[in-house]
Amino acid sequence: MSQRDQILIVDDETQLIQLLKIELEETEKYSVDLAFDGAEAITALQKKVYDLILLDIKMPRVSGMEVLKFLQENYPDSQVIILSRYSDVKTVVESIKLGAYEFIGKPYDFDELLIVIERALERKRLFIKNRLMENELSKVSTHEIIGSSPVFKSVVNNALKVASSDVSILIEGASGTGKELIAHLIHKNSPRKGSPFVAVNCAAIPDTLLESELFGYERGAFTNAYTAKAGLVEVANGGTLFLDEVGDISSSIQPKLLRFLETGNFRRVGSTNELHVDIRVISATNKNLSKEIQNGNFREDLFYRINTFPLSMPLLKDRKEDIPELVEFFLTKKDKSKNP
Repeated sequence: MSQRDQILIVDDETQLIQLLKIELEETEKYSVDLAFDGAEAITALQKKVYDLILLDIKMPRVSGMEVLKFLQENYPDSQVIILSRYSDVKTVVESIKLGAYEFIGKPYDFDELLIVIERALERKRLFIKNRLMENELSKVSTHEIIGSSPVFKSVVNNALKVASSDVSILIEGASGTGKELIAHLIHKNSPRKGSPFVAVNCAAIPDTLLESELFGYERGAFTNAYTAKAGLVEVANGGTLFLDEVGDISSSIQPKLLRFLETGNFRRVGSTNELHVDIRVISATNKNLSKEIQNGNFREDLFYRINTFPLSMPLLKDRKEDIPELVEFFLTKKDKSKNP
């Protein structure tokens, strides 16, 4: 089953939005939460990451414009569609300036609203694809899974068997054995294949930056944090987070990662509010984590959390029959790069 897009409807017309929630969820494409005024909306947004917000303008306590400003400052990737009976030119222009995707007057046609919703969600997907530089990610293709030796085919077959589940996977093996290729293979054969695959090289990011890269930060959290920034776990929402070289994560970050893996909850750096995302985690390491645990460098409880299903990549010396196939592949690839 594909992942549903998360929608928050914010409106003080109780019966209207309860009916809209039912209609949207009947499509089996969306999961919908409700907020009955702007204050409730901001509280909900501080607890969960939403793909789309359907927002009224005129509400008690906190107006829709205030909610829109909050979204622009804290969750700029979330798409907003304004649903309002007040469609004067000034209000429309102001809402668009504040980042709203579309302004739809009430009463609205449900089928037309669905079309706008899908366009807004597609816009968000394009934003994420640009951020991830999809052209770079796409060069890692499942067609590059080369090898027909029994030991390698066993790894591939096991990866495909577990792809449809949501368990955490730990891929062990020396550098250059194809751990990230297997992670891509699992993602592309999983129910999450239409959502982002986000790779994080934990060994390449300094300890002081890794937490903010993973979980994001709030405006003013540290020097030069002029705007809030979503972390990679938010970018990966609905998809797969690949933690490469997870054995290099420092002891100060490990407890925070463990808690995130247990609950799906996290805090941006500089925030006291918890957010929740739905992702699948695949980890990889070239270290012997059992020895790292014995040496006090890696938490045992974190190891068991990421190691629900282990995969072990064979060394090339253990799959010598694959060498001719690999040589042919890389020579062909080199020729194509010279003569595109």
